[in-house]
Amino acid sequence: MIRRWALAAAVVLLAAVVPLVSTPAASAANGFYVSGGRLYDANGSEFVMRGVNHAHTWFPDRTPQALQDVKALGANTVRVVLSTGHRWTWTSTSAVAAIVSRCKADKLVCVLEAHDTTGYGEQAGAIDLNTAVDYWIGVKSALVGQEKYVIINIGNEPHGNNTAGNWAGDTRNAISRLRSNGFTHTLMATAPNWGQDWSNTMRNNASSVFDSDPQRNTVFDVHMYGVYDTSAEVYSYLDSFVNARLPIVVGEFGHWHSDGAVDEGAIMAAAQSRRLGYLAWSWSGNSSDVGYLDMANGFNRSSLTWWGDHVFTSSQNSIRNTSRQATVY
Repeated sequence: MIRRWALAAAVVLLAAVVPLVSTPAASAANGFYVSGGRLYDANGSEFVMRGVNHAHTWFPDRTPQALQDVKALGANTVRVVLSTGHRWTWTSTSAVAAIVSRCKADKLVCVLEAHDTTGYGEQAGAIDLNTAVDYWIGVKSALVGQEKYVIINIGNEPHGNNTAGNWAGDTRNAISRLRSNGFTHTLMATAPNWGQDWSNTMRNNASSVFDSDPQRNTVFDVHMYGVYDTSAEVYSYLDSFVNARLPIVVGEFGHWHSDGAVDEGAIMAAAQSRRLGYLAWSWSGNSSDVGYLDMANGFNRSSLTWWGDHVFTSSQNSIRNTSRQATVY
């Protein structure tokens, strides 16, 4: 999501009114793994993400309560904004460990994302994916051993529009470095074009990127804002991954944005019918120009906005109606 002080990120994988199914454990069964274009937990049960984004980087003191609150409202996953220290305050190893611990206490799957990559090539001060990998290596001690509970989103919206053509090579290199440095987690690769992939760069190169991962354990992440203002666009994009048996999640989406209306109903319906994850943007704390994307007023679970109520409770494909807790808990 594009916010003026932070270009955001969010969504996610495989829905949940459908009963959980099992599959033989794959090589990455010490944690989450991908098989046949679907995400499975370490017990071999299909896992469909249902949750929201939380901006830890700007509101670290809010994180413990925020995670408890989104879990209480039914989420099974939270995507947490971290910083490498290049654009915002460094999220330390101890802070990462505390976030993971809190997620586990609340029985949430933790998708951790490095936000400083947002809009690289177009946004001043943004870092490249290679620098984001340096961050993950630096906080590795907080992550190794947590593969059952943590998914690493390498970098948020890692290219703007000007350098989107470099996305595939940069992503392959990032995956290679993480694997060679001992990371066996499921990795999440977010699309270019500020996450929305209007150029279809991720869509056209996802297969080669997935095959480049020696563990075949990478999930793709698209962010759906104004580019996805019709049902046809939503279904066409998501179905291209489903038909190719490639794992896709909607890591961020809203009901409106600076680039126009969003068909949020189609996003949630498509995710549910295709067993794909979604992560809405965002819990609370958006800057005033995009405050309409706050799901809770002032981080108050008892004061949901229209957007928060829609995603969590009132719509047919809401989190309350479709979320299933990971079986590792």
